[in-house]
Amino acid sequence: MKELDTRVFADGFVFLEGPRWRHDKLWVSDMHGHTVYTLTDDGHREKVVAVPNQPSGIGFLSDGTPLVVSMHDRKLMKIVNGDLELHADLSQLCKYEINDMVVDQRGNAYVGNIGFDLFKKEKFKPTNFVLVTPDGTVREVADDLAVPNGPVVTPDGKTLIVAESWAKRLTAFDIETDGALGNRRVFADLGDAAPDGICLDAEGAIWVAAFNQDNFIRVLEGGEITHRVKVIDRFPVACTLGGPDGKTLFGLTYQGSIQDIGRGKAASRIEVAEVDVAGGGSP
Repeated sequence: MKELDTRVFADGFVFLEGPRWRHDKLWVSDMHGHTVYTLTDDGHREKVVAVPNQPSGIGFLSDGTPLVVSMHDRKLMKIVNGDLELHADLSQLCKYEINDMVVDQRGNAYVGNIGFDLFKKEKFKPTNFVLVTPDGTVREVADDLAVPNGPVVTPDGKTLIVAESWAKRLTAFDIETDGALGNRRVFADLGDAAPDGICLDAEGAIWVAAFNQDNFIRVLEGGEITHRVKVIDRFPVACTLGGPDGKTLFGLTYQGSIQDIGRGKAASRIEVAEVDVAGGGSP
């Protein structure tokens, strides 16, 4: 297994999620800072839009329009001329906060939700996965998922892989022509690692933010770990591949406990590592 180190790319955020590389910029949601930012490859940041009900997953429609999850009100929003416009209301299908998302090349958005109130210490229960088509139509496409996080879509648009955080596994689905999901199967059992955000590389491997550990890992189908990126005294939250050659791993990390999340402390930052294989697929 190859071990890699990180360096700090940018800091001073509250709690980061949803990293996406798009048109030479890194997009991130500062969930508890209620703001979507972009950063250039030299670390310069710019505020894109405020999201009062907490931003999370980010994606882009086929025409380039950015989408962002609005967690508390369970809505998917478009960013148009620096303002938020409703793309779809998921509240009838998602009873708890929506969170991470991937948008494929056709503009189909696949959105996860937590399924229970973690911060009120409710008992875990499985939840569903929702598809939002480009015209804003909403329907359920999978159920019985253990906190779906960090979905990705392969370059051919035929496979979706999602992290099931509470089940400690990556799960794959075939994507049907109408966007439905079928042929559910385990892509990789992660042992003791609880996956949060993930991203896909050009060889079909998955980079995983192992939130309950102190590393990002690169996992092949079947579960073999080829690379490990250790972070010091921090929790990995999410990751994406980008940069000029697509070989920079942008890792979002957090310092503190789960109970500290949402208390306003600037405890999140972006760390980077140089990897061998560029990103692939969506995001």
